Formats: sequence, C-alpha cells, structure tokens
Amino acid sequence: MTTIVPGKPVPDFTLPATGGKAVSLAGLRGSPVVLYFYPKDDTPGCTTEGCGFRDHHGSFRKLGAVVLGVSRDSMTAHEKFKARYEFPFDLLSDANEQLCRLFDVMREKNMYGRKVMGVERSTFLIDSKGVLRQEWRKVKVDGHVEAVLAAVKAL
Repeated sequence: MTTIVPGKPVPDFTLPATGGKAVSLAGLRGSPVVLYFYPKDDTPGCTTEGCGFRDHHGSFRKLGAVVLGVSRDSMTAHEKFKARYEFPFDLLSDANEQLCRLFDVMREKNMYGRKVMGVERSTFLIDSKGVLRQEWRKVKVDGHVEAVLAAVKAL
C-alpha cells in the first residue's frame, strides 16, 4: 500500500460526490485541495467542523482552494448533511474505505466498550500540482479550520 507523506505526490483518486458527480484529484490540478476526513455525517463534532469550513469557504475560494469533506457515509446521507447545513463544498463518499486506507485514517476506536474501526478526524493540504504539503491528524475541531486556512495562505 502506498503511504501518503508530505512532499510527495498524492496518487490520483476518483470518488462519488454530492450533486451526482464524481470528483478526481487529477481534475482539480491547478488548485490547492483541502481534503478533510471526518467520522460521520450529522454528529456534533463533524457538524461543527463542516460548519467551520462552510463559514470560511469564501476565504478558501479567494485563495483558489477547493475544500472536500470525506467520510464513509452514503451519498444519501451526504446530500442530507450538505443541504441541512448549506455546505458550499462537496462531500465525497468513501464507502469502501479506498481513500481512507490510502491516507491511513482508519483507527480502532472504543465505542461503548466495543472495539470498532472508524475514521480518525484528519485533514490534508494538497498543492496545485498534487503534492501533499501538510497533514493534520487526530484533529481537534476548535481552531482547526483557521490553521488550515493559514497553511493555504502560506503555499
């Protein structure tokens, strides 16, 4: 399995996205990409994080950046989540964990005393040439979007 590391190109991927389309990394060349992985649609932390990216979306767009949220949820769940919180960016469905495995964000979690595999909240900044420039793992939501925006400005 390929390991994604800062300073190296990210392999191309294509996933279904909200709005009935598919998004590929190759199709986004020329724009920085903020790829944020989150555990589950419509849960408190994921909603707060998504709303943070929504509220700063204009600033990301002024810098030419594309924001994409990724989880294992279905397209139906994504469409409802996006509409409910008026996210101006696409959500990608990674139901088979292809992208989650590529970015190594699957972790064992303890849910009510049971061990389960889940997505570790993580964000990746890919430059306009497809090279990973920065990664944030084990993300705490407070202040995170602002840190990502500062990194995009620094590109």
